[in-house]
Amino acid sequence: MYSERMSAVKSSAIRDILKLMSRPGMISFAGGLPAPELFPVREIAAAADAVLKKYGAAAVQYSVTEGILPLREKIAAMLDPAGNQLSTENVIITQGSQQALDLLSKVFIDNGSAVLTENPTYLGALQAFQLFQANVTAVPSDNNGIDTTLLKKHLKQDKPRLVYVMPNFQNPTGLTYQLERRKELAKLAQEHDVIFIEDDPYGGLRFEGERLPSLFALAEGKNVVYLSSFSKTIAPGLRIAYAAGDAELLKKLVIAKQGTDLQTNTFGQYIVNEYLENGLYQKHVDLVTRTYRERRDAMLRSFERHFPASASWNKPAGGMFFWVRLADEVDTSALLMQCAEQNVAFVPGKEFFPDGSGRNTMRLNFTNATLPEIEEGIKRLGKVLKGAGV
Repeated sequence: MYSERMSAVKSSAIRDILKLMSRPGMISFAGGLPAPELFPVREIAAAADAVLKKYGAAAVQYSVTEGILPLREKIAAMLDPAGNQLSTENVIITQGSQQALDLLSKVFIDNGSAVLTENPTYLGALQAFQLFQANVTAVPSDNNGIDTTLLKKHLKQDKPRLVYVMPNFQNPTGLTYQLERRKELAKLAQEHDVIFIEDDPYGGLRFEGERLPSLFALAEGKNVVYLSSFSKTIAPGLRIAYAAGDAELLKKLVIAKQGTDLQTNTFGQYIVNEYLENGLYQKHVDLVTRTYRERRDAMLRSFERHFPASASWNKPAGGMFFWVRLADEVDTSALLMQCAEQNVAFVPGKEFFPDGSGRNTMRLNFTNATLPEIEEGIKRLGKVLKGAGV
């Protein structure tokens, strides 16, 4: 009755865990959710009003599949301030970055096609690739990003259609690729003539350190498709994101998008365009970044106070997640239900490993909880861990 491709795809564990959030008193570190109290609701309302006055019915009419021209112009200018390499032909607007992953999968993946990812990697990307029956191989990472020695081996051996990476504040680990690793990957993309997907939803949320050039910039747009979104920096409900890449490649994505939804919603695009135009965007991103840095630091302090000595964690320089590692024999999936009984939730790390490893890891989101909730939630979590003898 159902298509063959549905047989190997399961529901997102994160989406299932999010159902726990409806329980009274639940403190959830599970979802990758931005802080709703920071959404610029008044500014969005003002932008919406300005859009209707400025554009009238055109703002709520059908539009082109590629996305409205003024928004694409602004994105091209953000990615290429000098204006030497990119034009609107190098940018399309998508319904969230997840749609871009879906479109790339449609365009590049056949049944059994090889796709390489980091290990661990973003669960939504795995779902997109697996839905189109890709053969996903996970390449382990070191402290600088995906292991290029192993990656070279798989590029030669597997002849992948796509390589998926998140160089900035990776989901789930919070890891950031250093410059030399980025340069090496940009070179490999061209040497092996393979498409690298560079997913960068968190790049604007940097707490410390210098902003590093993207693979897309280092490769001068060749063999790299760059994805980003306004979901984390404005509001996710607008569902406005974009893909940047070679103009001929993007034409294929446009054809795939026409068969999916015709276009991304016109009104939302105009609202984001107006918000960028009125000069409020960077001021808001700065506010979000300051707030998230405070919450990251609060969670770090809570780890020190409440977690067992056997636990270890990273210190992300930006983004939204901590990655916690427990003793090798611990299964965090088994601990989750005990934590839920104490009204605290996280995502077991094994969900992010295509090879099924990572049983002793967990991902914790620090952006969607207040400072008191962070302290109380980590206290509850630490109590469960210590009670389980972790």
